[in-house]
Amino acid sequence: MIEILRRLWQFLRRFEARVLIGLMLAAAALLSFLEIADDMAEGDTKAIDSRLILALREPGDLNDPIGSRTVEEAVRDITALGGTTLVVVVTVVSVLAFIFHKKGVHALVMGGAVLAAWASSQFTKALFGRPRPDLVPHDVYVYSGSFPSGHSTMSTAAFLTLAMLIASLEMKRRSKALAYVLAALVVVGVGFSRVYLGVHWPSDVLAGWCLGAGWALVGWLALRLLGGQTRGVG
Repeated sequence: MIEILRRLWQFLRRFEARVLIGLMLAAAALLSFLEIADDMAEGDTKAIDSRLILALREPGDLNDPIGSRTVEEAVRDITALGGTTLVVVVTVVSVLAFIFHKKGVHALVMGGAVLAAWASSQFTKALFGRPRPDLVPHDVYVYSGSFPSGHSTMSTAAFLTLAMLIASLEMKRRSKALAYVLAALVVVGVGFSRVYLGVHWPSDVLAGWCLGAGWALVGWLALRLLGGQTRGVG
């Protein structure tokens, strides 16, 4: 316990500014999630949620999302990137890769962030119990609550955390930037796909992004605290 406190003190002294920024961003993500949840519970998001979902459907035919059949199939493929199966595979492979390269702290952060995101997503889904959108037919099978979007939460936590961990081991700024850009594209794509397919309200996706980003930031702070080797993350 004393050793942990000593390392915590050294950590705070050395990275005080970055830690403060990280804590502020994590707190902002949590507060944003709670604000969206409050607005959703009071029905304040219903109007904009409905307009955005309907905007992605062909006028006069709510059964048909905008775009060709090829686009629809592509969106279904993209949404799978945030599914439990693929996120678990990405997480397990990443954890094993970090372990093989003797990066135990990185492996712990990766696994912990994704597990925490999954647990918090399941808990909040059960807590709020929001029904799925009923304005349009669902283009993929769904069975759990709507708020927050589990796909958005999991993909944000998994891919942003992975990008952060890769960037922490990279020397080149372009490589760091590439990791973050690719992660952001996946996160945005998955979130958009959930609304496009009619299985989530836009506010569900936004809340999932906030929740997942919060856990990714917690992972960044944990990496610093646990002494993971970093090379100018962020």
